[in-house]
Formats: sequence, C-alpha cells, structure tokens
Amino acid sequence: MKDRAAKFSLHWKRDVQRREERREERSPCTAVRTDQYKPPQPRKASVSRTARQLNMATRWGLCGAGKISHDFSVAMKTLAPEHHQIAAIASQSLERAKDFAKKHGIPTAYGSYAELAGNPDVDVVYLGVLHTEHWKVGLLFLEAGKNVLCEKPFAMNSRQVKELVAAAKKNNVFLMEAIWSRCFPVYAEVRRLLEEEAVGEVKLVKAYFGSPQLHIPRSVRKELGGGALLDIGVYCLQFVLMVFDGERPASIQATGALLDSGVDESVVVAMKFSRNRVALCAFSIATRLPNDAVICGTGGCIKVLDHMHCPTTLVVNDKEMKYPLPEPSLPLNFTNSTGLRYEAEEVRQCLLKGLKESQRMPLAQSVLLTEIMDEIRKQVGVAFSQDSQ
Repeated sequence: MKDRAAKFSLHWKRDVQRREERREERSPCTAVRTDQYKPPQPRKASVSRTARQLNMATRWGLCGAGKISHDFSVAMKTLAPEHHQIAAIASQSLERAKDFAKKHGIPTAYGSYAELAGNPDVDVVYLGVLHTEHWKVGLLFLEAGKNVLCEKPFAMNSRQVKELVAAAKKNNVFLMEAIWSRCFPVYAEVRRLLEEEAVGEVKLVKAYFGSPQLHIPRSVRKELGGGALLDIGVYCLQFVLMVFDGERPASIQATGALLDSGVDESVVVAMKFSRNRVALCAFSIATRLPNDAVICGTGGCIKVLDHMHCPTTLVVNDKEMKYPLPEPSLPLNFTNSTGLRYEAEEVRQCLLKGLKESQRMPLAQSVLLTEIMDEIRKQVGVAFSQDSQ
C-alpha cells in the first residue's frame, strides 16, 4: 500500500513539473529577462489615430490654391492652433503652391494632388478646385483613404455625387459637402426654433440669392461648370431642405433664362412638399437680389438676412439677433469668409466622435440636393458633358 502511494506521489509530482515546463514555454517572459520585458503594445495605427484626434490638432491638406482656399486659410487662423493646422497645400502648379504656402505659413507645398493624397501627416483634405474637378479629385483622395471636405456643388450631377458617397463608405472615411451655411450659429438657431415650433407650423419658405458675376469666366463658361444654379442657387435649395428636414419635394417647377454659353443666368423654382407646404427660390448671376431667406409659419416668421448663405443677423417675429464674425488677418475674396471656420470645426468634431458624415449636412441630403438640381437643369435646358459620361 505504501509503495503504491509513493508511486502515485512520484507520478503526480512529475505531472506537475511537466505542466509548469509547458506553461513556461508559452510565457513571453521566458524569452527575455524580466527586467527587459515590455508588455505587448496596441497597434501603432490605433494609438496614433487616438492621440491625433483627441490630443492633437487636426491636420489639414488644401487641394487647390485659388481664392476659396485663400479664404479658408485665413479663416483657419481664427481657430486655436492646437486644434487646427494646415500641413500642406497642393496645386497643379508647384510654383503657385509654393507662393501660397509662403503667404499662409504652410510647411509643405506640392505640385500635384497625388503627392498630397500620399502624405501620411494629413488627416483631412479641403477640396477647393473647380466644380468640374470635384468628382475626379474627390475620388483620388477618398481612394487614398483621406477624409474629405469638398466644396459645393459636390459634383456636376447626382450620379457623380453617389459615386463619391460610395467611395467614402468603401474606404471607411469621412466625407462632407462644404455647405458652410449649415455650420453658422444663425443656422443652428434656426434649427432650434423649428424644433420648438417657435413660429408654429411652417407653410412657406422663400430664399433669394443674386450676385452679378457675368464678368467672371468660371461663372459663365459651361466647360467650367458655370451658371447660377451650381454656384449660388445651391444655397437657396439647401436652405429649403434644411427647413423641411431633408424631405423630397412632391413637385418641382423651374423656369429660367440662359446665356449664349448654354448655362443658366437666372432661375426661379417653385416646390411643393407634404401637408400643403411650399417653397420659392430665385437666383441669378446677372443681378443682385435681396439675398435673404424667410420661413413663414402659422405663428410668425423667421428671417435670415443678407447674406443668407453666410449670415450674421437673424430676425424672429421682428426681434433681431446678431452673431458677429471674427476679423480676418488678411483681405478676403468673398463675403464673411472667416465663417469658414465653422465648417472646419464641424469636421474636427465629427472626426473626434468617429463619425463618417456630418448631421448638419448629411450625405443623403447632398444626394437629394443634387437630384433636385438635375431636375431643375432638365427643365431649364442646361446640360453638361458630364451628364452623358
């Protein structure tokens, strides 16, 4: 009996020893000395992204060295540098990019968009090129895995817009149409008032925008994506969609006058929505209009005063409210352009939250907006070469 117990004890000790040896073989500590061991680190990309988004500035790349990119750069200087930095500028002309970089204190200049797309130190690209280039250049950056803020109009037609949206989803990146109006404090207050039904049930929306631009080549030439609709009419239409919460209009009736170049000079659009709600938009590149927007409800009116696309004044039932903008450090090309700061901050906040689109300008509304513009062009008689491609 004692021999049997001793034999059992010996086998048990050997089994324990074998298990300990196997455990040591699996342990990472057996590969290095204890004082040299470093615990496994998280993936470098995850650490970098988290640190970059939460604790460091959003690093911008600018695509295009034109007037709007200048104004965007000036607007960025009104924001905290620990939150926003312009890391690079790209133009199709290296010399132009270098001049732009020197003027705005940007560390890196490129003579091609592809070089900017390949820069790992750029978190998001601001696309400020011609209308006709938005689709092609937008796809370049989206396919390179870059977050993109694309100037309006998103593209030349709804087919191109849908392809941009699909590319963003495929590459799991952020995409937003730069309808900067949606990010202004006045627009935020309008949305709040509508949610609270401050003027009762909305029955009619009116938006006018006219700006003499017949002397500007990009506004009148078809090959450059000219015309009132794509350049300024988009602001009137997006305002209507914001008020009616992205609802598709039940009917659209448009009429307009065309230039000899084949683009629209002046357009009037009437739209009908559910529950007997209507909207009226008028826009022109031949003359100045009131450039305001009015929301009429059963209990009063909300007025967004000139300039309705970048407003600083709001009137609610005859009570006026002011929302001043910061002063620019350099002369601007366009009215109230320091307000571009609001869309830049909106992009940063979306990235911090891990969002792939902005709820202030959802991608679904960008698609709908362009579909409405397609229908208006069809009725008015404006066609671009991109429509048949």
